[in-house]
Amino acid sequence: MLSAVVVSACSATQPASYDNSLAFSNAAGGVENAVRFTPYSGTSAVGLLEKPYFVSFRARNAESYGHSFVAFGERDSNGNIPYDRSGVLIQSMTEIAGLHPASTSDVPYSIGHVVPVPSETGPSDGDTEIAYLQNELTIALSPGEYRKLYSFIKDLQSSRPLWHAVAYNCSSFTNEIASYMGLDTANHILFPTNYIEALKKKNPNARTL
Repeated sequence: MLSAVVVSACSATQPASYDNSLAFSNAAGGVENAVRFTPYSGTSAVGLLEKPYFVSFRARNAESYGHSFVAFGERDSNGNIPYDRSGVLIQSMTEIAGLHPASTSDVPYSIGHVVPVPSETGPSDGDTEIAYLQNELTIALSPGEYRKLYSFIKDLQSSRPLWHAVAYNCSSFTNEIASYMGLDTANHILFPTNYIEALKKKNPNARTL
């Protein structure tokens, strides 16, 4: 178990009931490792694009292993993820879901390597800032796809009260979202940036932004 902790991130799966017929392409093409951003255009893509929403499976760096989570919400009118000029996600257009200990103290985090500890499932420090983002897999969604995924994420957030570094960590949580969408999941014990890279390699046909 201790050896597993050394390579752990911060799985359970559910039946894939998500209609992904519009979210994928038969042509292979993954996301480049380089993370880029363009400042928000000032206008939402809702009502303008066929797929005006997005979900982004992400890894950011941290003092420990790092953290994996999902960002989701509206794209802007240019089809980009909405960041302000400082590289921070536009709060009114995006949300964050991710599993982490329910404390800013290191104590629950340390205890969570032995026994499960109470969790939170919203944003943690650094999740919204491009400066900390290491890797991502971002998929555009139609309004219908987004409504179903949004409901699933909210249900998932309300039903995952515990965090454990090995048994059920942040990548286990994001794996459940990936599985719901019909994506192949990746090893939740990998470091978060490697977990996202593995997720991309497992799903080479995902049509990504």
